[in-house]
Amino acid sequence: MFDGAFFRRWLAAAAGAVEREADRLTELDSAIGDADHGANLKRGFAAVTEVLDKELPETPGAVLVLAGRQLISTVGGASGPLYGTMLRRTGKALGEAGAVTREELAAALTAGVAGVAQLGGAKPGDKTMLDALVPAAEALGDSFAAARDAAEAGALATVPLRARKGRASYLGERSIGHQDPGATSSALLIAALAEVAAA
Repeated sequence: MFDGAFFRRWLAAAAGAVEREADRLTELDSAIGDADHGANLKRGFAAVTEVLDKELPETPGAVLVLAGRQLISTVGGASGPLYGTMLRRTGKALGEAGAVTREELAAALTAGVAGVAQLGGAKPGDKTMLDALVPAAEALGDSFAAARDAAEAGALATVPLRARKGRASYLGERSIGHQDPGATSSALLIAALAEVAAA
């Protein structure tokens, strides 16, 4: 079972991963986006860590809802609302339970990812964060490691795709050959989850 402290550790690990990889995320985004993905997420997850340390929400659901709200209020562009929606929806789906199973988290994450699809109007294959998140949520039913591997494979699989949503879609054919920054940062989050679960 995974309690609120586990989810706080996950988001702290995610913040660390985003900080380490911020330059790479921005580099990916400079090719097909606004060149601000790394900086925006770094700022957003730093704010998440700060608010979680201050307010210390106890349940898994409360941790994720608070983190999601903080991302929405802190991060500009599309990534704040999208990541914020994912975390909030996942948190709401977990309800008020003091601890949750991996299977319950997988079901909740599926609901969170559906919220992202609804908000962005995208689907897998559109070269977005969903290309990493959808397979990760499905694989989480098997194991944390399977979710991490599925997310990483999904992010890599965006390279040959043509973007159909977001700023990258304006480039048309020129978006082909670049890895999607949102799928890449999504894979970082899932990798952080697997790392904390294995600790």
